[in-house]
Amino acid sequence: MQLVVMRRSATQPCGESPDGLNPVLWRAYWARGVRDPNDLALGLDRLTPVGTLEGIPAATDILIAHRERRILVVGDFDADGATSTALIVRCLRAFGFANVDFLVPNRFEYGYGLTPEIVALAAGREPTLIVTVDNGISSVTGVAAARALGIEVLVTDHHLPGPELPAANVIVNPNVPGSRFASRALAGVGVAFYVMAALRRALETRSLLPAGAPSAAEWLDLVALGTVADLVPLDANNRVLVSQGLQRIRAGRCVPGITALLEFAKRSRLSITAADLGFAVGPRLNAAGRLDDMTIGIRCLLADSLADATGLAARLDQLNVERRAIEAKMQAEAMVAVKHLRTAVKGRPAMERSGVCLFDETWHQGVVGLVASRIKDQLRRPVIAFARAGQGELRGSGRSVPGIHIRDVLDRIATGNPAMLSRFGGHAMAAGLSLAESLLDDFARAFDQEVRACTDANKPANRIETDGELGPNDIALDTAHALRAGGPWGQAFPEPTFDGVFAIKSTRRIGDRHLKLWVETVQRERSFDAVAFNF
Repeated sequence: MQLVVMRRSATQPCGESPDGLNPVLWRAYWARGVRDPNDLALGLDRLTPVGTLEGIPAATDILIAHRERRILVVGDFDADGATSTALIVRCLRAFGFANVDFLVPNRFEYGYGLTPEIVALAAGREPTLIVTVDNGISSVTGVAAARALGIEVLVTDHHLPGPELPAANVIVNPNVPGSRFASRALAGVGVAFYVMAALRRALETRSLLPAGAPSAAEWLDLVALGTVADLVPLDANNRVLVSQGLQRIRAGRCVPGITALLEFAKRSRLSITAADLGFAVGPRLNAAGRLDDMTIGIRCLLADSLADATGLAARLDQLNVERRAIEAKMQAEAMVAVKHLRTAVKGRPAMERSGVCLFDETWHQGVVGLVASRIKDQLRRPVIAFARAGQGELRGSGRSVPGIHIRDVLDRIATGNPAMLSRFGGHAMAAGLSLAESLLDDFARAFDQEVRACTDANKPANRIETDGELGPNDIALDTAHALRAGGPWGQAFPEPTFDGVFAIKSTRRIGDRHLKLWVETVQRERSFDAVAFNF
């Protein structure tokens, strides 16, 4: 497949770079919409005000009403859900709440969200209030089941709602219809942080806060980890949250669990970046939810000593090794399937499809999302990978490309085929769904058609965006250090990449996957060592 290199618009800033800022870094910021150097300030005073998130006053009221009663936090089984759960539990305990516990569904037994089955399990702990984090906005039947048992429900979530909202006592979600909150890109842990920040303020105002109680900002390390790991867009608000969390980690003011996970990942706490959270810490935390039980990950984040956290982090690291082996096998099988896959319509190969669906009866349902992501990167189009979930049902996890809102695609399929999807949810770049195995072929055709219908013909799927070409003198260690220290980079605020033409003077293999090169600029001004990873 031929790749099209497209340079980001406005890669050349107007005027000189601000004093002290590397010109290449300023050029990268400019291409991402930054026009005023003041917009690079990432202090907490730059956050969208807590009180502007709808539902916040009612959320603090219901939490305070249950201050002396039993509160159960119901989380999700990914890194966003784990950090959200740990944040809420830590804050409520520090704020003097009498009885706080958590429950996270095992994805293999209960699936996603506050289902009636999870409510039945939760009822055994006799909570008076259930607080959902990173889930709940689609849990219509689960919330109804809890309310029928006399349990009040506070839903905190960031996912897009369906046509019907759950009948929770309170909902806090920046993506509900009618919300005017300025940052719709908050992760689940970002929503949880806003609720906890407002709660502390309300407790202090009512003289209910214990002496010496910390602020919610004490745990911005958890917010940064969950935000980066969930791949939500790093808008200005999220960049503040991530930047502040990274500063806390570098200063050693993070929970012991993050310190332990960094040690197993062999990442320096002193120089940690958002990429380290996304590619080293997040996958180890996620491994628990993919292969075992996210309770392990949450307990790691709740551990108060490094000794306790290290034992749990060791288990997470082991699970991540197992996950990588399973993923490698599944990815190889998926690539074989892609090469041979044909549709029933016109015999078009997968490479000509707009949207691709993959299924193997041996695949692990906890890892299909990673496979979908890897194949999406290679095909440069939306991919959904499926695994068996028992009782004739498949569970799929999809990943998309910029410009294709995969949750909206699923919504249109469900609208046109009401009996096809038993449930689905997600956001622009990632989504999950369940359907009967007998409907897979029909769904695959519908998915291809819907993706094709909303694909922008002016944006080829096989394009790579770059920040242009570097001058020979810009290819230097100082530039690399400046770019690494910049950011934080992430979804919708991508790490800078550059293109150029070089003469390859020599090559040699490194191991089984990489290529070492000696390259020279076309003008023969400079020569460099280079590495082509996974080439």
